[in-house]
Amino acid sequence: MIAIIFSVILLIYLIAIGWLIFGFAKINSFGYLGLPPKTSFTIIVPFRNEAENLPVLLESFSKLNYPTDLFEVILVDDASDFRLQILDFKPERQRTGEAFQITTIDNIRVSNSPKKDAITTAMQNVKTNWVITTDADCVVPKNWLLTLDNFIQLHPVSMIAGAVTYDCQNSFLHHFQQLDLASLQGATIGSFGIKKGFMCNGANFSYTKSFFQKLNGFEGNGAIASGDDVFLLQKALAQYPEKVAYLKSKNTIVTTKPVNDWKSLFYQRVRWASKTTSYESTFGKRLGLLVFMANFGLVCCFGLTVFGLISFPILGLYFLIKFGIDAVLILQTNRFLTKQKIRYLLLSSLWYPFFSTAVALYCLFGKYEWKGRRF
Repeated sequence: MIAIIFSVILLIYLIAIGWLIFGFAKINSFGYLGLPPKTSFTIIVPFRNEAENLPVLLESFSKLNYPTDLFEVILVDDASDFRLQILDFKPERQRTGEAFQITTIDNIRVSNSPKKDAITTAMQNVKTNWVITTDADCVVPKNWLLTLDNFIQLHPVSMIAGAVTYDCQNSFLHHFQQLDLASLQGATIGSFGIKKGFMCNGANFSYTKSFFQKLNGFEGNGAIASGDDVFLLQKALAQYPEKVAYLKSKNTIVTTKPVNDWKSLFYQRVRWASKTTSYESTFGKRLGLLVFMANFGLVCCFGLTVFGLISFPILGLYFLIKFGIDAVLILQTNRFLTKQKIRYLLLSSLWYPFFSTAVALYCLFGKYEWKGRRF
């Protein structure tokens, strides 16, 4: 009976991941840069205690292959322990006189979600139609805005999701995060390819100010600390699916930093997972549950094997089948996201079911820390 249950779970999981792999391939890559830029952007960057990372992000903005009069930056300070002095920072293009506008404002807290409040606060100062959100610990590629502009000129959309990857060192912890992120990004792109989009990343997320207002912003999910990206996306897809697109382009992949210890990673993943039960997307909820069941099933098989209730070959077969389908999705996504070779794939696949199961179970009753706060 146990073998039948595990077999059914694994079969459904195989079908679902196979469907996402098919969807990933259906999204065409976009790299056209032949149109002269004309879209004005406001880049919103919420931050808290990012004195080390912000200069790096702003330097990447200064290297953008885009007219400086067509974009501006709003930094939203969420009660940092330091006071950012923009005048002390001189990006390369600022030094040569090609300045882009940088404005710093304080976050106005009205909900349980600092980041949603930061974006809502910034919206009051936005003068352009298009808005892009990213994080303070990111670096953007030089053709980021130009590619977005060309895509906008060629497609009648009001919201665009984009890709994010990690800048990894050689540690197992860093590569474990990259493989985990590759699976999430693969699921994101694949879901758009099968017209079931439900997820995106706020470090590379664009939409028009008018569309944000039309959706009433983050109204309805302010009690949930995270989800400034996912909940807004799902609200848009539920009401205006034709206005939402995924931009699959190597020119727009934003790079961010992985965390450097397991405790921080655990809390980060708890924060990400905690919003799943509040998804508006039925597909997203079902996929999340299926992924949990597949990983939990592998953990259970391991325990049952230890106690001699099932044979080792059954455990090995379960793992190999799951590993095989996961590897296809991860490999194709990693080829898109980065030039780095995959490392620790087998070891990560052995450890991940235990890690993800612990995260999912902890979400049911535990709290997490984020930016020095407890939620």
